[in-house]
Amino acid sequence: MTRDNLPPLCMAGRPMAAHLRARAPRLTRRVVARLLAELPVYAELPQEEVAGDVAGIVQHSLRQFADVLERRRPAEPGEFARQRDSAALRAEEGVPLDAILAAYQIGAAMAWDELTAGAEPADLPAFQEALGYFLDFQRLLVSAVSAAYLEVRQILDSQEHGGRHALMTALLDGDTTGHRPAPRYAVLTLAFAPHPDELAAGRRGRIAARRKIRRVRTVLDDVADEPALTALDASGGTALLPFSAGEDVLHDLVAAAAKAAGIDVTAAAEITGPAGVPAAVTRTSEIMELVRRAGRPPGLYRLADVLLDYQLSRPSGALPALAALLAPLDSKPDLLRTLEHYLACDLDRRATGAALHVHPNTVAYRVRRISALTGLDPSCPGDLRLLHAALVARRSVT
Repeated sequence: MTRDNLPPLCMAGRPMAAHLRARAPRLTRRVVARLLAELPVYAELPQEEVAGDVAGIVQHSLRQFADVLERRRPAEPGEFARQRDSAALRAEEGVPLDAILAAYQIGAAMAWDELTAGAEPADLPAFQEALGYFLDFQRLLVSAVSAAYLEVRQILDSQEHGGRHALMTALLDGDTTGHRPAPRYAVLTLAFAPHPDELAAGRRGRIAARRKIRRVRTVLDDVADEPALTALDASGGTALLPFSAGEDVLHDLVAAAAKAAGIDVTAAAEITGPAGVPAAVTRTSEIMELVRRAGRPPGLYRLADVLLDYQLSRPSGALPALAALLAPLDSKPDLLRTLEHYLACDLDRRATGAALHVHPNTVAYRVRRISALTGLDPSCPGDLRLLHAALVARRSVT
């Protein structure tokens, strides 16, 4: 009889592989509950991660060992790709390696108890054979997980202190002597909304923030010609993407980053050569500030999208005079807010009313009051341009 035709390996009168496979969902829940109770670092992980990746890896490992028992052959080193990927994520999140290995040990012990419950002396040959597979499986799994974890930590440490960090610093300083920059960069200033999981206290919130940053970086790397150079934290930051694609790709990039991280992402972008990076970073930072002050929605912005605002925000003797056009509204915040939304909604009373949660007739009344107080009528093209300019100037001088 060949090994492929061997009968099922049985314990306590039941096929071990089929029993473990059938019990995997319930056993997974029990293992996860113990991890949360006994390993504080797992209790601090975001719930999304516990219910998703952690529980998924537990159940995958149980079913994988059931496959080993079913074919009655040891596992192969290359069969642990999912566990390696999971360990890499934990390494990026700063979960200690000893906690990861302890988690696998807890799961393994519970699985073995489940498999051998009710074993009798007659089961000794099956017990010994299964134990051999079990110990070998654990050896390969621990080796794969440890190697993947340490590999990622080494990469992260080298990125922090190595060549990419040095290149980014050189580009930002405007002196790339001794470096080999890419011919062209997409310079991005990014702003991230908080993920709901970041509101949690302690490690859980910090892990959620790191996960958000990691997902954004992954999208940036997918679009860049080479790994992106980034300086990001939970609120955003700067990214330099070696970039040969067209500008239209950047719109999709921002949308993809927002989807991957589960948050709103706002970006200001400019494409330039290495020598233009410092000026581009300054400009995109200024564009981002204009977008923030104007309360514009998330998405990608370039200089052309805020050209008037950008020009009017430059130091000028005309700025105070323009801002003063709205001085009559200083003590009437409802009117000023209505004006901002009315102009942003292209003079649509219904859209403005919906944004402000008031009736369109209320919007019409407030617009008449604005006209009476400022002497400027939004329905007049010349006055409309002045009102737009006055709002931009007001944001710049306040």
